[in-house]
Amino acid sequence: MTAALRAAIARSQDVESPLDQVYSPLRALGRRQLSLIDLVGQSLSTIAPATGMVFIALWMTTHRPGIGGVLAIAVTTAVVSLVALCITQFTRRLAAAGSLYSFVFQGLGVRATLVTGTALIVGYLGISISVMSQTARSLVDIGDLMGNDVPGPAPWLLAIALLGTAVAAITVRGVRFATRAILIVEILSLVLIVTIMLGTPKDTQANTTALPDAPLSLLPFLAMLTVLSMAGFESSAFFGPEAKRPLVTVTRTVLVSPIVVGALFVFTACAALLGHGSVIVGAYFDGTASGASWGVVLAVKTGMTCSWFASTLGCAQAGSRLLYSMGVERVLPAALSHVHPRFRTPYVSVALFAAASVAGAILYVLAADSASASFDGVVEIGLIASYTLVAVASLRFLRRIGEDTIVTRAGASFVAVLGAGLLAFVAVDGTRHGLWVIPAALAIIGSSGILWHEVLRRVRPASLTTIGAFDSVETADLLPGAGFLVVAEDGSRHIVADRGGPLERRLNDGRN
Repeated sequence: MTAALRAAIARSQDVESPLDQVYSPLRALGRRQLSLIDLVGQSLSTIAPATGMVFIALWMTTHRPGIGGVLAIAVTTAVVSLVALCITQFTRRLAAAGSLYSFVFQGLGVRATLVTGTALIVGYLGISISVMSQTARSLVDIGDLMGNDVPGPAPWLLAIALLGTAVAAITVRGVRFATRAILIVEILSLVLIVTIMLGTPKDTQANTTALPDAPLSLLPFLAMLTVLSMAGFESSAFFGPEAKRPLVTVTRTVLVSPIVVGALFVFTACAALLGHGSVIVGAYFDGTASGASWGVVLAVKTGMTCSWFASTLGCAQAGSRLLYSMGVERVLPAALSHVHPRFRTPYVSVALFAAASVAGAILYVLAADSASASFDGVVEIGLIASYTLVAVASLRFLRRIGEDTIVTRAGASFVAVLGAGLLAFVAVDGTRHGLWVIPAALAIIGSSGILWHEVLRRVRPASLTTIGAFDSVETADLLPGAGFLVVAEDGSRHIVADRGGPLERRLNDGRN
């Protein structure tokens, strides 16, 4: 410790804390409480790599695209890693509960931010609906295996209601409790799936039922499936204000998550090509009718159910933070910004997201299960749109602050062009196959920024000036005696030597 620092600490002990404290707009969530392990748990749970591995193995074993399929998955992983690089240009500089929604504001302004918010809501809510219905399906299958076969949709609907209640309760209980619990669940699921895949004999005769052809040609479909399976790798960015070292730990998690999951997917594809995927695919989709033993089927179903459930928790935690951030900014009703006084979680946002997921999952089971291709297409539109916008925003943001490089420009430009091309391709392909809801979803999401902006301008114009809230320095973050933290009229924060001095007066007058 230097003499100057020792003297500053000594002086701070004799200084009283200022009466007028300056707080972060996101302090209600509880700042500086999550470790790197917690953030990794959040990202991995939302991705649910165990489930993605089974579906990757499914298409590799049924259509056998060979080494081309492995390369398609590897290349897609590299592209998603470039998206992660674009996101980290923001995470290494600011922490926000709105994740991509808040980041896009820094580069593209209000309307593009509102489009991103719409796209993220569609993406995360869509994933939550899908994985919740899959969790319920797996629970019903386990019940059938145990001899509790109840016909009709009633068991599914009851399972969905119970899952929604459990997800809401665990998410409200506390972020650290949830992230660590779901990390353990996901790791156990991964170990179980990998063990079964490697432990089954090569080329075991396990036949699967006839499956529908991919809606696109196989390799593009595998690429889109990989993107959808990796969705949520950036969900740790929603917890920047709650992380202990947000600019470091969030950035590391966002960068590492797609690489780790991509490696697992490539491993699964290679294992499937070598004949180690048919048993696990048959066990999950066909049960004992595939030739797999009762014990293997139960183990696979249990592992997949745990992974699906972890994903529902991850989506609920991320989606509730997005709604909370919008509530803080008054873009959505202010009630969404209410935080539980004990657990410091946005319980109103959690309840709304969980309720919407339950309602959507019930509709999915009753009416939309047969139209899963359309549903997945809409979710993909939301995800790709948000990734494309954050890539463009990173270009503008880095250029504005003078920190862009050849690498960042090349990476962001590639992601932006590829993302725009994918959006156009999915819309055209959906139209060609008669899935009109996909181009309609693209049109609605694309125009949402203009429409939402106009509504806010008429109903709540002040909210347009508060968009883009992120965690900022508080009075408590300063060493006592080091100065005073003041907020200028434009919202910027400055440290001044004395309260009421000429510098503070100039800041309040807006001349500096």
